[in-house]
Amino acid sequence: MARAAVDRVLAGHEPFPALAVDRYWTLVAANRVVPALLTGVAPHLLQPPINVLRLSLHPDGLVSRIANFSEWRAHLLARLSRQVELTADPRLSDLLQELRGYDADRDPRDEYQSVPDHNQVLVAVPLRLHTEQGTLSLLSTTMVFGTPIDVTLSELAIEAFFPADATTADLLQHIAPHEAGRAGDG
Repeated sequence: MARAAVDRVLAGHEPFPALAVDRYWTLVAANRVVPALLTGVAPHLLQPPINVLRLSLHPDGLVSRIANFSEWRAHLLARLSRQVELTADPRLSDLLQELRGYDADRDPRDEYQSVPDHNQVLVAVPLRLHTEQGTLSLLSTTMVFGTPIDVTLSELAIEAFFPADATTADLLQHIAPHEAGRAGDG
């Protein structure tokens, strides 16, 4: 029943991408839009269990398609660092060390050549992703279940991406599978 609720939330977010991850950033579920954004990712990174942070920051992952890689990398590493601080979880600490160890050379297409100042207050860090249809600018939000009935729900988070501009909203209408947005209609 819990998984059905998660799947319904993910499907209801279409035509925008959304995914569910566990506390270790392992992909649990994704809506039908997400695979369309993973074009060009090395097949070994798409074999379960899929770690979405590794998928984003691994040199064979999305790195070459993230327009603001330096900014996005700093954002993800800061989020994971905070999680490690709060939990002292050795598995998360190992993941953080692994991700920090990836070659962090900036892609020449990186539109942000400086790492953001962490003292600066950022309301949101967009993910700017190059696709065949154009560059998407996405803002992410995280949803957790406040009063989980099932212990597995307490370890899930839904990352929902929203278009940061009208161009991205338009592009996502064309990227999404034709059935996207029809779940639950009828």
